Amino acid sequence: MQLIYEKPKALTETPTHFCPGCGHGIVLRLIAEIIDAWDIRSKTIGLAPVGCSVLAYNYLDIDMCEAAHGRPPAVATGIKRVHPDHIVFAYQGDGDLAAIGTAEIIHAANRGENITFIFVNNAVYGMTSGQMAPTTLIGQKTITTPSGRDAMNYGYPIRVCELLAVLDGSSYLERVSISSPENIRKTKKALEKGFKTQMEKRGFSLIEVLSPCPIYWRMDANEAMKYIDEEMSLTFPLGVVKDWERKN
Repeated sequence: MQLIYEKPKALTETPTHFCPGCGHGIVLRLIAEIIDAWDIRSKTIGLAPVGCSVLAYNYLDIDMCEAAHGRPPAVATGIKRVHPDHIVFAYQGDGDLAAIGTAEIIHAANRGENITFIFVNNAVYGMTSGQMAPTTLIGQKTITTPSGRDAMNYGYPIRVCELLAVLDGSSYLERVSISSPENIRKTKKALEKGFKTQMEKRGFSLIEVLSPCPIYWRMDANEAMKYIDEEMSLTFPLGVVKDWERKN
């Protein structure tokens, strides 16, 4: 029998802790595949924050460090400056990166830190039972916006890639999703580009991944994937926002 797939060595044997239909497992698997394929396991350091993203260190069999809520950009900056020959990435959710960590990510981008940031956006606070996040869509119902988010009371969803794109220090920004096999392949290419940006010392890179949270979206897994394509992508359009290889 021909072996067509095996578990990446950079993934541990840990049974999943994520909710059914959650997208984190897919993103972590893609990261592990890249680490294996590029043989960079021994010189890659990951940062895990607070929130569902914190579970990353249970699954990635590499050197990991946990940072306080919203602080992975600061901790990653210190690690990268001490170990400039290592590949350093931070793995953050929307509550961590786009709420309490807003200042951290803006200043890391503005400084042009040569680090890769992986931003998993599921438009809700998953670990704390589904409150409104900065990225919650207008009209989206959460436990703190039971009638749906309205701009008058809660403001507008923050588009992180577009926000960071105006900063001279950012080099590569792309928004992708994992709503289909095709989009998962594009996500892997974007992650590879993020690591390539760092390895070539091109500066700050961030890949935003639109990811489902079926439990707190109150949907089944199929409905959640459609929600990404039909609703979430309207507010957060997919594609390259900034690329050092292109003239923007």
